[in-house]
Amino acid sequence: MSVPILRTVAALRARVASWRQGGARVAVVPTMGALHEGHLSLVRAALEQADRVIVTLFVNPRQFNNPADLAAYPRTEREDAAKLAPLGAHLLYAPDVGEMYPPGFATTVSVAGVSEGLCGAHRPGHFDGVATVVAKLFLQTGADLAFFGEKDFQQLHVVRRLARDLDIPIEIIACPTVREADGLALSSRNVRLTAQERQMAPKLAESLFRAAGQLGAGAAFSQALAEAEEAILAAGFARVEYLEVRSEADLAPMERLDRPARLLAAAWLGETRLIDNVRVRPASAA
Repeated sequence: MSVPILRTVAALRARVASWRQGGARVAVVPTMGALHEGHLSLVRAALEQADRVIVTLFVNPRQFNNPADLAAYPRTEREDAAKLAPLGAHLLYAPDVGEMYPPGFATTVSVAGVSEGLCGAHRPGHFDGVATVVAKLFLQTGADLAFFGEKDFQQLHVVRRLARDLDIPIEIIACPTVREADGLALSSRNVRLTAQERQMAPKLAESLFRAAGQLGAGAAFSQALAEAEEAILAAGFARVEYLEVRSEADLAPMERLDRPARLLAAAWLGETRLIDNVRVRPASAA
């Protein structure tokens, strides 16, 4: 059994309209392909809550601030479709760049506030690209539900804010980060790691979980974060791009642990940029 693949907005809308006539509840799982178990967990969650599930596959050029990064991003549509088939996904929507951004395209969706700092500070224009393509995918699919992973925690907040601000009638469902047995958060970028780097990569998550535990137990922010950064660099990472504690509810910077928080980090291992985040709970709420 194969997954039907559609490539145009017109064909997609016609298919969704036929589902709607039967009263179907529709979900969308936006992806850039190179599917791994993290993506597949989103599809499974969508299948539990919706009658029809659309997986989108579009490597969005507007969210890459580095042309080399865009060129190197894996494109594995055939393999992705094969992974989706046994799950029972109902449709793979895989438009080309011309379909998504036709000649004369001149609109950008920009989300302030939650897009600032963290990845937003280090990848100029990235979240404008994310917000623009996600807004289009929401409107093209007309889905009732959209599923996103918590690994890209800032992106999750950007998507929630744009849907709320633009009155797009869609519910955003957040799903937990999926990890390898050694703790490494699943990412399409992990395939770029050399064998040696792959052995070093789990130290990022290990350091974050340790620091989160220290913070929850009352350790000073400066001490816990300094020790975590030192451990990440000692593991072989070239540099830590950011390592911050932010409010889980709105990504506001935090100076004391008075509400649920996230410890978020981005670090470079060789030529690969890895991001991760872990929950931090105040001791009174643990």
